[in-house]
Amino acid sequence: HVQLVESGGGSAQAGGSLRLSCAASGDMYSRRCMGWFRQAPGKEREGVAAIRRGGKTLYSDSVKGRFTISRDNDTKTVYLQMNNLIPEDTAMYYCAAGRDGGSWYDVFGYAWWGRGTQVTVS
Repeated sequence: HVQLVESGGGSAQAGGSLRLSCAASGDMYSRRCMGWFRQAPGKEREGVAAIRRGGKTLYSDSVKGRFTISRDNDTKTVYLQMNNLIPEDTAMYYCAAGRDGGSWYDVFGYAWWGRGTQVTVS
């Protein structure tokens, strides 16, 4: 099992930055693919970025070049650095842990989820 707690959300102006953190617990953490997803009101949850156990990073086209995902396996923490924020980034952001294979953006590939942290860009 993996337990996940997100933090770092809040409000920012367009062009600003925020950094989200996801604290993980559980002895299977290092073997998991870790992902960030977001869900805006009335929309489906979508993959934002993921980092595989070997360190490979993947991004959606909408955030590529603006967001950076990283992980610290010593502290079991995953980060999402968000730069050049735009209003369309406004959403609830979720951290997720799943199997290290398959389509990184598929919500069904992730078995463990945090409760989310709100990001609002104006």
